[in-house]
Amino acid sequence: MSATVDGLVEPGFEGVRDAFAHNFEVGREGGAAFCLHVDGRKVVDLWGGWADREHTTSYGPDTLQLVFSTTKGATAMCANLLAQRGDLDLDAPVAKYWPEFGQAGKVDVPVRWLLTHQVGLPALDQTLTPEEVQAWDPVIEALAAQTPFWEPGTAHGYHAITYGWLVGEVIRRITGTSVGTFFAREFATPLGLDFWIGLPAEHEHRVSPVFGAAVALPSESAAAPASDYASTLLARALNAGGAFSEPGWMNRPAWHAAEVPAANGITNATSLSRLYASLIGTVDGGPNQSILTKEQVDEARIVRTFGPDQVFLSAGFPMEQHIGQGFWLSSPYAPFGGEGSFGHTGAGGSFGYADPENGLGVGYVMNKMSAGVLGDPRARRLTCACYASIGVEPKYT
Repeated sequence: MSATVDGLVEPGFEGVRDAFAHNFEVGREGGAAFCLHVDGRKVVDLWGGWADREHTTSYGPDTLQLVFSTTKGATAMCANLLAQRGDLDLDAPVAKYWPEFGQAGKVDVPVRWLLTHQVGLPALDQTLTPEEVQAWDPVIEALAAQTPFWEPGTAHGYHAITYGWLVGEVIRRITGTSVGTFFAREFATPLGLDFWIGLPAEHEHRVSPVFGAAVALPSESAAAPASDYASTLLARALNAGGAFSEPGWMNRPAWHAAEVPAANGITNATSLSRLYASLIGTVDGGPNQSILTKEQVDEARIVRTFGPDQVFLSAGFPMEQHIGQGFWLSSPYAPFGGEGSFGHTGAGGSFGYADPENGLGVGYVMNKMSAGVLGDPRARRLTCACYASIGVEPKYT
């Protein structure tokens, strides 16, 4: 049975629907959704395909999706909001807020390096069980005791899972609440979003399971063939001390309910688009001013570091991200379209971003994961269609 595409498309944006439908027609999608806001107004809101591999349940407007590292954008928003309010000094040592972090030569490491993946803690030497990771405190204690894998501040490397705990613990120490609770209070509730870091049990039935490969196959790497991949820093960064090694972990309710602020946000495309649109202006039915000020957004999208990523290099992947204050910035690795765009991608293809210069808030989620580590072709096609609809040539596609 062929996939059905449904939803909202305002006049002039029919090309976005065509691009979305094409991804299904060429077999790249299982179930997916895409949403676009322009100047705070929703102009495209599409969904289609199947919410399960067996093609028994349609993917609809109420379907929720695990978005992996797209979650990092939400966590970055929380840190930037605290900085905007003066509650968080990004240049102060992490140990000012989290004294235990000062162990193992980290006493002077500034908070900003947590947001820019420069702290050198992408993996753990300590082995952790899934239950320990889901409980939060054991992994926080392990990170506080961990010696950095490189001298902090001298390089960056993708903190695929640890990013959320590192930034999240600073947020928790300042606010007295978890990241999920803070995000819900400051962003999700005021904006009316379906977006959780720590999913309430009553929404579990709405979640579409993901399937497919999360990252590129190790055999694509000349430097780290499949037989050696498990020992690379990339492999270690992705398994969180062994806790993420169990098959199918990402589809288990216990993981959905836990707070893993780098990797287990659950949301939909409409909420992602609306969230990012709210950072650069007002949105229909939302607060009467942007949650982050223009000044804070401009701070957040300054390139803080770029060049070879130490974690991906360990497995032979020459990744060169442009990293801002907790966000990916538009680049060939994260082709968000506008030169000043900022947001985050997730394993398998999901993304959310804002383009302040062109007034765009964009969100895309899916359950069929792409195996590539560069910009997903589905996302590129959708991005090109969005910019064509507003008559702008995208910077990166």
